[in-house]
Amino acid sequence: MKPAILLIGTNGQVGRELNRMLPRVGEVTSLDRQRLDLTQPEEIRRAIRRFHPQFIINSAAYTMVDKAESEETVVRAINAEAPAVMAEEAKKIGASLIHFSTDYVFDGLKNFPYDEDDPPNPRNVYGRTKLEGERAIQASGASHLIFRTGGVYATEGRNFLLTILRLATHREELRVVCDQIISPTLNSEIAAATTRILAQICDREGGPFSLADVSGIYHMTAGGETSWFDFTNAILEEAAQNPEPGAWLSAATGGLPLIARRVIPITADEYPTPAKRPAYSVLSNARLNRTFSLQFPPWRLQLHSIFAKSPAETR
Repeated sequence: MKPAILLIGTNGQVGRELNRMLPRVGEVTSLDRQRLDLTQPEEIRRAIRRFHPQFIINSAAYTMVDKAESEETVVRAINAEAPAVMAEEAKKIGASLIHFSTDYVFDGLKNFPYDEDDPPNPRNVYGRTKLEGERAIQASGASHLIFRTGGVYATEGRNFLLTILRLATHREELRVVCDQIISPTLNSEIAAATTRILAQICDREGGPFSLADVSGIYHMTAGGETSWFDFTNAILEEAAQNPEPGAWLSAATGGLPLIARRVIPITADEYPTPAKRPAYSVLSNARLNRTFSLQFPPWRLQLHSIFAKSPAETR
């Protein structure tokens, strides 16, 4: 019998893909922001008690990093207090919680990949509230998996990839930060890995389902590292080499040609933002690989994969 899965946050980049993939593993109930207000703890409790799932997957978050600086109360409610409630309720009903966190829990002072045991030291409201959510889940006693990821992008929604493609249809010159190093990660890779992990756990347990033996924090990002500047150049190179764009690329550009001819590297100091960001937020996937035998493709290969699909595949 397939396990009951409650998926929270189907509006988001990862949530949309999880909603498509998770039915392979279990019976999925999906709640988006219209059906579940994460700023209302009692709504969360009622939903979990009503559906009584074996797995709760929280892919919802407040992710507008700069806007978060001026909306800390709402950000904390969604990123910290809501996961705390989910974990409390999971503990009460014997469910397991899968939750997504961020590379922004780190300060970026390292110059080689962070592992899960490195001390967090977030530099902005978004990172601080995500860390508070992590710690509340850990303190709850519920079985849990916390997947930290970063630089997430997709072929729909709002993200860096689509912003660059849109700007490239209006500007001949783009100025992009070159001194922030990340591992941009495709949303579908995160969803696919999460689905495979859940399948492994279900196969291993055979019921009742539990992931207590592998509970903890795991890093989950693309292989390798790059800057936002180099990522931008890679996006434009892939787009230029795509003579027959699929539906997503046509939608991203509004059907307009790319006119960007130059990408100018600038420093973070030259592009001040309300939220401070880590200069280096690359994560090591070593623990994920050891525990679940998962190897994420390099970031450039992930990027190439969405441009390489035929137009028919992207419709």
